[in-house]
Amino acid sequence: MENQAALTRNRVDQLVQRLRGSRSVLALTGAGISAESGLPTFRGAGGLWRTHRVEELASFEGFWRNPALVWSWYNERKAAHRRARPNAGHAALAQLEKRFGDFTLCTQNVDSLHFAAGSRNVLELHGHLREARCTHCGARRELGESGLPLDEIDHPCGGRMRPNIVWFGEPLLQATWRQAEAAASRAEVILVIGTSAVVYPAAALATRYNRSAYVAEINPEETAISERIDCVLRGTAAEVLPRIVEALSPI
Repeated sequence: MENQAALTRNRVDQLVQRLRGSRSVLALTGAGISAESGLPTFRGAGGLWRTHRVEELASFEGFWRNPALVWSWYNERKAAHRRARPNAGHAALAQLEKRFGDFTLCTQNVDSLHFAAGSRNVLELHGHLREARCTHCGARRELGESGLPLDEIDHPCGGRMRPNIVWFGEPLLQATWRQAEAAASRAEVILVIGTSAVVYPAAALATRYNRSAYVAEINPEETAISERIDCVLRGTAAEVLPRIVEALSPI
């Protein structure tokens, strides 16, 4: 245990040194960082996921077949987001953003917790649950604390209001993705936090766009990229990121 602690300290020190010499940093976050705020990971969010296939709850086809079922699940998630608060990992990333002139936070999460923590340069790769949009005319509607009433799914234009989420089988928003690709290409340090690194194309930002960047993973478990990167820190975002911020201080 002592040897493991010493190894972790050494790796944190190495990462801090890299950060101190860097002008451009990219952070990629996944469900793990929000799990520390009490939000279950995507596949664990609510009972509906356990009794329905992914195609029924997170695809356009499933939505069109049964929009009430899909909105029932997203309203459940929206309620969970309302109760959640940013944790120390979210707060540390907001602090890191202040240290660098070029800091981009790419997230696969749709819970808006990074904004609540104070981060501003955030690219939401998979959309967010702050709005719904019409499948036909594109009209937007802000979602309340309880999501969307089921009797208001149909839009007057003939379309249906859907969550502003990128579903399985759908492409990412091109403007957002181009910004993410550019940030990954110029980054000198890439932080991969709380993500299994298996959901593409988001996972590609960690390893496919920049062969010279120093890539560090912060995750309590081994992932698909653990053996191929420069630095692995076994711990949660709330445990590890504040240590990095503290080691970088003062600004």
